[in-house]
Amino acid sequence: MLVNDSVSIAHAGLTNAARSYNDAMRIDVHTHCFPPRFAKKRAALLGRDRTFDALYSGRGSRMATAENLIAALDEAGFDAAVAAGIGWTDQEMAREANDYLLECAARFPRRIVPLCSVNPAWGDAALHEIARCAKAGAKGIGELHPDSQGFRLDDAKLLKPLADLARQLGLVVLTHVSEPVGHEYPGKGRTTPQQALAFAEAFPDVRLICAHWGGGLPFYAMMPEVGAALSNVWFDSAASPFLYQPRVFAVGAELIGRDKVLFGSDFPLLRPERVLRDLRASGLGEEAERGILGDNAARLFGLADEEVLRG
Repeated sequence: MLVNDSVSIAHAGLTNAARSYNDAMRIDVHTHCFPPRFAKKRAALLGRDRTFDALYSGRGSRMATAENLIAALDEAGFDAAVAAGIGWTDQEMAREANDYLLECAARFPRRIVPLCSVNPAWGDAALHEIARCAKAGAKGIGELHPDSQGFRLDDAKLLKPLADLARQLGLVVLTHVSEPVGHEYPGKGRTTPQQALAFAEAFPDVRLICAHWGGGLPFYAMMPEVGAALSNVWFDSAASPFLYQPRVFAVGAELIGRDKVLFGSDFPLLRPERVLRDLRASGLGEEAERGILGDNAARLFGLADEEVLRG
């Protein structure tokens, strides 16, 4: 079932009551939306794609369209969202989903920042799809979902062509990372902080976002060699209320630097305002909160000087 779209998608300007700071940019860097056909044909598509099956076979799993995403942004007082794929295993579904995100970015040019989702195991086909999507406006690659896609994030030989292309095209890479301990949940997998660290060490010039607080990788940043390896790595807060106490924002900002923390909700799994409550409860000051809410992401994705989100 598609997320209920009960809020107007018109963006006529956000009220001061919905914002902490009148000019603060708000960007949700971890969201998902799908072609409407995917929800209507969900049962038939589950058998085609392993990641789709892992994440959306449950009766309570939520899917959303771009219109649902825009409505959620408006309700929470956000300017824009980075819309990612889910780590597809079926190439036709991946291309259709990528085309949808690119088309939605064209329809909502101040609101949706598209990524391109591929499986590195596709080889040249993955590289061609990345190049095609980048030419059409994609700002990054992801979300990678190594477990369901059948590769390891520390497989430098497999990932080198993708990493080289990301560096060449100036694309950000977003990957799913999971905690090596704690409760199980759909899609958790075994892509642990150790694998994410290995990627960062192998490709230090590639800008990497580790989703879900990197499975806890920031907590190892007090080790000098780990902290040094994370110089080009950012961490998003996607699904944070399901994983950590609200003070993870303050602790994470202290350990890795507040400029490396990005606000992410994992919409439609969670709505932005739910994660925003945890950020507000963390006790961070106004300046740090402003960076996490959007300024950090604007710099990372090259949006800070484009004025594309201010219209």
